[in-house]
Amino acid sequence: MNLLAKFARKLQRLEEIDARCNRIQEALGRIEARQLADNSAAPIAAAEFRTFSQWGEDGIIQHLLRQVRVQRRIFVEFGTQDYSEANTRFLLVNDSWSGLIIDGSQENIDRVIQSEIYWRHNLKALCAFVTRENIDDLIRGSGLAGEIGLLSVDIDGNDYWVWEAITSVSPAIVVTEYNWRFGPERRVTVPYDASFERARAHPSMIYYGASLAALCALGRRKGYAFVGCNSAGNNAFFIRTDLRPAQLPELTSREGYVAGQFREARGADGQLAFMTAEAEEALVMSLPLVEVPGA
Repeated sequence: MNLLAKFARKLQRLEEIDARCNRIQEALGRIEARQLADNSAAPIAAAEFRTFSQWGEDGIIQHLLRQVRVQRRIFVEFGTQDYSEANTRFLLVNDSWSGLIIDGSQENIDRVIQSEIYWRHNLKALCAFVTRENIDDLIRGSGLAGEIGLLSVDIDGNDYWVWEAITSVSPAIVVTEYNWRFGPERRVTVPYDASFERARAHPSMIYYGASLAALCALGRRKGYAFVGCNSAGNNAFFIRTDLRPAQLPELTSREGYVAGQFREARGADGQLAFMTAEAEEALVMSLPLVEVPGA
């Protein structure tokens, strides 16, 4: 066997191992989902488990879907990278949902399209840099409109402005990233910049997004109730008010706020700086911010 054939065989073997690992992840996720305590009165973070999500979002989403009536099992998620770690992948492979994912990297989208998940499931993958000007056209252009089950927003920048601009779909559940460093009560976001990239906006990589209070106010204006955050302190969960069951109380930003439990600030050399929470908060508060209206 020549070297090229040997390399091809090893590559095939690695792909087989990767596929088996994914199936093991899916199986573990199904076990976790079945073991979720049916305690609707507990904070949503108590339902956390991670199969493909970055933190515990898979469990929280499963917990919410046990209580929220969803008419169409369709999702939209953007900022997915190569989709190996995402809030909607478990819905796709475990619950047979369909949906649209968007990422700004063609390399990431090509990896999705070339993967097994793309032909095994009803998934659309689109390469685009999401802005408030184009998001509705991107969604409608993919054949989606009206009722959907879940919207996941995580673009590390214009999250507030893009969610505000979306009118093409009406999700039952919205998951959106917030920047915990802005605290629980100030309604602030980074100024809108259609070309915003957090690495370019500030070398620390922590100047991005919006405060929880800003997103809660936006949610109320759009007809959504804030029901809690994940325990890592970076994702907030909203239920459309006409679908929110009584056992999922609406929270204020102060009641539901969770400070980030991770340190991602970087120094001028690009290396992790391991700043204190106080130092991170002081840094982002010293940079330009926009105060947004209340509900």
